[in-house]
Amino acid sequence: MAKTIKDFLKKPGLLFVSLGHRGWWHWMDDETYLKIAFRSKMGKKLRLDPPVTFSEKLQWLKLHDRKPEYSRMVDKAEAKEYVAERIGEQYIIPTIGVWDKVEDIDFTALPAQFVLKATHDSGGLVICKDKSTFDVEAAKEKLKKSLSKSFYWGQREWPYKAVKPRIIAEKYIEDKNGELNDYKFFCFGGKAKFFKIDFDRHIEHHANYYDCDGNLLPFGEVAYKPIPERKLDMPKNLKLMIELAEKLSEGMRFLRVDLYEVENQVLFGELTFYPISGFGKYTDEAWDEKIGSWIQL
Repeated sequence: MAKTIKDFLKKPGLLFVSLGHRGWWHWMDDETYLKIAFRSKMGKKLRLDPPVTFSEKLQWLKLHDRKPEYSRMVDKAEAKEYVAERIGEQYIIPTIGVWDKVEDIDFTALPAQFVLKATHDSGGLVICKDKSTFDVEAAKEKLKKSLSKSFYWGQREWPYKAVKPRIIAEKYIEDKNGELNDYKFFCFGGKAKFFKIDFDRHIEHHANYYDCDGNLLPFGEVAYKPIPERKLDMPKNLKLMIELAEKLSEGMRFLRVDLYEVENQVLFGELTFYPISGFGKYTDEAWDEKIGSWIQL
């Protein structure tokens, strides 16, 4: 515990947002909170009049682009219905069940493999590949922790404020390598500009960025340092993925659309309005401004 506290004190931004998740700063208005959080995490002042960089414009969007349907789009249960209405049921991972409380889940009735997660949270994923060795009690504790956390208060991501905390169980899926790579398409005004591939998540998390022709881009995230020499397989259905991402982001100033490819089948992952909550640092800061120029406010 001492080491954890010491680490927090060395990183004031981490401490500030961590306490934010607990609702400590609920009395603080969103703009003031985001200005403090941005300074703490990014090490510089947040410009909002006007915002210039991608990071700054994401904060502006949190404050000024608020539509009721956004809450439906980020709810991990309701987003499936929203997406199915626009691109079809064939791209949706089957839902096994949805519950309000951990105590409502009958684990004995679940299949041999499944995935559990909170509908209002990011992270907190529980994966069961083999029910015979699955630790039910550990899963319950993790899910309870996820249900108790507010994704709105910690990052002030407005769409999550109205999302009811629930638990969703989905069919377990994996690719031929026993993994599940997702392809994150960054769309601006309904046009996909580039995409991101995360890899080695359970070893040492990295991510490379590519243009829509599959060419490596010369930047990445500081937190998930890119490895240019790493040759990653492009999805076979790249063109279809771009078409679907653009259809789902139509009419949006910015939206990231996450898709999977399993056995040549494209599947929907999630919709994201604020990648890394707008607090991500890039290996080349010039790209933060370049990407920001694509968001028309």
